Amino acid sequence: MAKPVAEPSDNDNIKPISVDGDIKPISVDGDIKPISVDGDIKPISVDGDIKPTSSDGNIKIIALLVASIAAFFAPFMGTSVNIALPTIGAFFGSDAILLNWITNGYLLAAAIFSVPFGRVSDIYGRKKVFILGVSLFAVSSLLCALAPSDIFLIIFRILQGIGTAMIFVTSLAIVTEVFPPRERGKAIGINVMSVYVGLSLGPFLGGLMTQYLGWQSLFLLMIPFGILVILLVSWKLRTEWIESAGDKFDYTGSVLYSVGLLLLMYGFTELNTILGVILLIVGIALFVVFFRWELKVENPVFNVKLFTENTTFAFSSLAALINYSATFAVTLLLSYYLQFIKDLEPQSAGLILIAQPIMMAIVAPLAGRMSDKYEARKLATAGMILVTLGLFGFVFLTPETSLILIIISQVILGIGFGLFSSPNTNVIMGSVKKRFYGIASATVSTMRLIGQTMSIGIATLVFAFLLGRVQITPDQYGSLLSSIQISFVIFTIICLVGIYASWKRGDGMGYQEEKG
Repeated sequence: MAKPVAEPSDNDNIKPISVDGDIKPISVDGDIKPISVDGDIKPISVDGDIKPTSSDGNIKIIALLVASIAAFFAPFMGTSVNIALPTIGAFFGSDAILLNWITNGYLLAAAIFSVPFGRVSDIYGRKKVFILGVSLFAVSSLLCALAPSDIFLIIFRILQGIGTAMIFVTSLAIVTEVFPPRERGKAIGINVMSVYVGLSLGPFLGGLMTQYLGWQSLFLLMIPFGILVILLVSWKLRTEWIESAGDKFDYTGSVLYSVGLLLLMYGFTELNTILGVILLIVGIALFVVFFRWELKVENPVFNVKLFTENTTFAFSSLAALINYSATFAVTLLLSYYLQFIKDLEPQSAGLILIAQPIMMAIVAPLAGRMSDKYEARKLATAGMILVTLGLFGFVFLTPETSLILIIISQVILGIGFGLFSSPNTNVIMGSVKKRFYGIASATVSTMRLIGQTMSIGIATLVFAFLLGRVQITPDQYGSLLSSIQISFVIFTIICLVGIYASWKRGDGMGYQEEKG
């Protein structure tokens, strides 16, 4: 980040414009820079850099705080619901496949809407989209708590997923915007740590609350979090970020992407049926049309050239997709294993499942800071190797497997994931120019959410083949255990491919290195 802007001289080509005594922002290279709200003087942009002002430090703190709070409650919601699924299933009388859709519907909705809302935030303002996302998340959480059936719960979880998409695509972009490259890895590490704190507390508090307060309490807890974030953003974060004001929104591309991804992911989870195969093929065809459309449209909803012309961005995004595809279902599978096969209470199962996210929370900020100084490729690849080893340990689960061995495998997995995630995210955001922060943030979110959806989808597909649509009882425990083992075999193989993608990205930080 450049030094503060001095008072402009007669030789300067670009000067602040004064209207009614206020200093207005300067637009350079067609980018719309942070604007003045409520009379505050906002950062002045010259040559694409945001210059520090007297309030720059406060903006950083508030932006990181609200982004980290939001980053906490979304994964907390996910892992706490996973630990509550057996209880929810008993409450509604749901089969295992329908239960998985309580998670899958949420993830699929978030993935579908991430790219469109990433572009919307660039055009209309990231703070606006962020506030709307938090509001929708809070309202849908209340609806989930009041759901009269499992079908309604899935519908309300889809609404919650849409809110999550709006939160994720804007929060990371805002953090990247306010922190210079030399501080960005540390900030992203703190943000990622918040994710893992949510993951850590989710199983334990989720199990505790489910056992003593009922599963509905998990959703009610999200409401005060949402109100807190909305108040902080509205009162303390007065800066707005609009990078593409006036651009037309690509409705055709958005529809092609959303429908294509819906058919692709739903078809994948139903691959054991003829309908699933047909939907998968149609989804792939729509994505081909989508990519061709995005290459020719003037203002694409997704700049596919970032993948075709930026190797670092492409392989880092692929590595993120693979990593989440291989790891997200771990909590779900172990929750089933511990509560059904090991016959543990939700609270006890949650205590065991916190080992992995605790290690993530410890390692992620350290790895983020290290990625500011050392080659991120080596850090991320080492993390992917450890993730592979951790997953391999779960392949051999039996009814007699020691809980200590399960915890050890979780620790290895947690260290690996923490070592991979922060450096990989730092590379993605640092490999693009500032005007692409919104779409880069949306890509990070989309890769994560598609990966998570695929992870649950793989487990659902294996369950469909071996278990079928039956409520899990002791008679099905043998098939359930086989489903869990086969799922971990698949995830281990996927992660081996991820090691290659992580290393193949190259050793550069792209645009970030050029800018200093």
